[in-house]
Amino acid sequence: MTDTQWKIFEVFHQQARGEAHVHAGAIHAPDAEMALLLAKEQFARRQACVNLWVVPAEVIAATKYEDDDMFLRGTDKSYRESWGYKTPRTVHEGTKGQRNEARWVEDRRQNSGT
Repeated sequence: MTDTQWKIFEVFHQQARGEAHVHAGAIHAPDAEMALLLAKEQFARRQACVNLWVVPAEVIAATKYEDDDMFLRGTDKSYRESWGYKTPRTVHEGTKGQRNEARWVEDRRQNSGT
């Protein structure tokens, strides 16, 4: 029995020079050259695109979901996250004060007729 299925290629497109390539989807093609042509027709017709990558799905290596322990952090780095900090009360009161001042200015404009 002969293989009648084309290879699966993952397609990545770049919307503008210097931006990251983003996964756009997958296509079936007999080889990389045809995959580029099909990817252009499928993913570059309706949206901005300056570059395409096609990668055979069989060469992509991925982690297993069972190996989720490899993503655990070895040390506490919460100080790098914004939720690790407490916002001082004066900051919240300052923003309320600015909103009140803006309302006061608006009320004053309406009352003065300008």
